[in-house]
Amino acid sequence: MEIIALFFVSWKTKTLKKIKLLTLLGFALISCKDETQKFFKKNSYENLDKAKKLRDSGDTDSAYIYYAKAKEDLSSIDDKTETGRALANLAIIENDKGDYHASIASSIEAEKLLQNKNDSISKSIASSNYNSVAIASKNLKNFKDAIEYYNRAISISDNKVDSLAFYNNIGDTYLEQHDIKSAKMFFQKALQTTDSIDYARVLNNLAKTKFLENSSYNPIPDLLQAWKIRKKFKDNIGINSSLATIADYYIIKDKTKALPYAEEMYKIAIQNKSPDDRLEALNKLIRLDPENYSKNFHAYNFLIDSLHTARNNSKNQFALIRFGNEKLKTDNIRNENRILWLSFALGILVLITIIISVWYKKRKEIEVKNTQLKMSKKVHDVVANGIYQVMTKIENQEDFDKEHALDELEFVYEKSRDISYEKPDHENDSKDFKDKISNLIASFKNENTETYTVGNDAEIWAGISQSSFDEVYQVVRELLVNMKKHSQASRVIFKFERIENSVKIQYTDNGIGVPGEMTYKNGLTNTGTRIAAIDGAIIFDNKSEQGLKITISFPVS
Repeated sequence: MEIIALFFVSWKTKTLKKIKLLTLLGFALISCKDETQKFFKKNSYENLDKAKKLRDSGDTDSAYIYYAKAKEDLSSIDDKTETGRALANLAIIENDKGDYHASIASSIEAEKLLQNKNDSISKSIASSNYNSVAIASKNLKNFKDAIEYYNRAISISDNKVDSLAFYNNIGDTYLEQHDIKSAKMFFQKALQTTDSIDYARVLNNLAKTKFLENSSYNPIPDLLQAWKIRKKFKDNIGINSSLATIADYYIIKDKTKALPYAEEMYKIAIQNKSPDDRLEALNKLIRLDPENYSKNFHAYNFLIDSLHTARNNSKNQFALIRFGNEKLKTDNIRNENRILWLSFALGILVLITIIISVWYKKRKEIEVKNTQLKMSKKVHDVVANGIYQVMTKIENQEDFDKEHALDELEFVYEKSRDISYEKPDHENDSKDFKDKISNLIASFKNENTETYTVGNDAEIWAGISQSSFDEVYQVVRELLVNMKKHSQASRVIFKFERIENSVKIQYTDNGIGVPGEMTYKNGLTNTGTRIAAIDGAIIFDNKSEQGLKITISFPVS
C-alpha cells in the first residue's frame, strides 16, 4: 500500500521520464519494423496455405493454430482481405466444435475487415462468413438472426450454386421452427442447383417437408434417390443424413423397417468419426432395438459425457490459442515468453499513468483528490493484491507452472484495464462466487500455514449482487494478505453462514493478534469502508490470548 501511495504522490514528476522511455522504445521498435514486416509477409501466407491443407486433411485442431497465426501476421501487414479469410475459417472451425459464441465473434471481426470491398475474392469470403454466422445463430436458436445472415450471404454472392445452397439453409431454418410452408418454398428454390451433392441434400429435405405437410405423401422414392446420389459421390455426411430421414419416416409408418437404417447410420457415423450422428443413431436404436436397450443406453450416456468434455476442451484450447496470438503480435519468435512478461508489466505501468493523466486534466482539484483516492483503492485491490496473490501461489508451488502464472497475470492485466473503462459488472452467479472465494482462500495455503473454508456453499451467495460480492472478495483478500504479512499464523479458518436475509463471515487465525486498542492498520485500511459501503458491520475481537477473530455481517441486497 505504501509503494502505491508513493507512486500517486510522485506520478507528475515521473510521467515525463516515462514518456521519454516509451519514445525511445518506440524508436527501437520502428528500426526493427521493416525486417519484421518482411518476415511476417513471407510466413503469413505460408501459414494460411498450411492451415487449409491441415483442415482439408481433417486435422482441424492444428489448422486452427495456423489460421490463428496467419490472422495475426496478415493483420500486421494490413492485408484486410486475407486476414478476413483467416478469421472466417477460424469461425467455421469454432462452429464445427460447438463454440458458437466465439464463432460469431470471429465472424464479426472478419465482417469489419471485408465490408465495403467489392472485389470478387472479398465478396466470396464475406458471403461464406455470413453463412457461418447464420449457422451459429441457428444452433443457438436465434432463428431470426440466422435468416437475416443467410439473406446477407445471398445478397453479395456472385456464385449461383452458393446462393441456392443458402436457400436450402433458410428452408432448413424454417423447418426447425415448424414453418412448413416457408421451408417448402425455399427448398423448391434451392432444388434448381446444378451441384449433385447440393441437389441430393435439397431433395432429401424437400421430401421430408412434403411428408410433414401431408402424412399421406410417400417420400421414399425421393429419399432413396437422394441416398443413391450421396453414395455415388461418397458424401458420407450426406449418407448419414439420408439414413436418418428414412429411419424417421419408418419410425412413424413401420418401425420394423426403421431398425436397419438406424443400424447402418450408427455404423457410418463411427466411420465418419461424427459424435453427433452417433448420438442421433443411438437415440433411434434405443427406441427400435429393445433387445440391446441397455447396451445402447449406456453407450448413449457415455458418448454425451465424452462429447461434452471434448467440446469444453476444444473451447479452452481455442481460447488459449486466441489469447496467445493476441499477445504475440509484436513478438520476436526467439524471445516469445520474455516479451509476453514484459508486455504485461509495461501495459499496466502505461495504463495507470494514462488513467491518472486524463483524470488530472479533466477534473477540478477537489475531484482529482477524490478520484485518486478511489483509483488508489482500486489499483491496490486489483494490481497490488492480485500480484501478491500470484506471488503467493508461485512461492507455495513445488513445480512452477509458467502457463498458469501467465493466466493469473493476464487476469490481473485485464482487471486493471477495466478500471479505465469503468466496465459494468457481469451477471452474478452464486456458484462462481463460491468457487472464487474458495480458490482465493486456498491460494494462501502453504507448508507453514493451513487455510480452511467452512460452509462456503453456493446458497450462501444466492441473491448477492456483483458489487457486494466484489467488496466482500476484496475484504477476504485483504485479511489474507494482512495475515500473510503480519500475523505469523499457522492456521486460518473462514466460516460462512446464511442467517435469513444476511450473510455472516467469521475469520479466525492463531497468529500473534493485534496488541492494544484495535486500529485499522497493517493493510486493513479499506476494510471498514468496504463493509460500510454494503451496509454491513465488522467486529474485531483482539482480546483473546492468542490470534485474531473478526466477524463480518452484511445484508443480502
